[in-house]
Amino acid sequence: MQNQNKIKIFLVDDDAVFLKSLEIEFLAHGDLEVETFATGELCIKNLYKNPDVVILDFHLDGIDKTAMNGLGTLDKIKAFKTDIPVIMLSSQDKIDVAVSCMHHKAFDYVVKSETAFVRIQKAISTILKYQKMEKELNWYMDRM
Repeated sequence: MQNQNKIKIFLVDDDAVFLKSLEIEFLAHGDLEVETFATGELCIKNLYKNPDVVILDFHLDGIDKTAMNGLGTLDKIKAFKTDIPVIMLSSQDKIDVAVSCMHHKAFDYVVKSETAFVRIQKAISTILKYQKMEKELNWYMDRM
């Protein structure tokens, strides 16, 4: 984590209204640093900023039909740095879409709905707990 324990979150979605509402929710509910991107390509260009979590839309072709989709973006994020947790978002409530995202190493899959923000918050909380446990385990292992 960076900047005095602020969690840096990248939000990537081509739906400008959903993207803005999600950004507002995050900024209102925590000490977070939030950056938004309308395309996967823009997200990839900014990975050098080392986000703690990326929240990524499954479909990213609303603005540009030739834009990289969510799975392609997820693959490039994981190629850049495998341990960046990515939470996939989609309006599709289909098991095959969720399974595909998990095969591409997404941390979680959340359906866009009234409860999406709460589910994303829970997933981020789980990510942070996991990262804390991993640091503690590494600390103990280094001492053995």
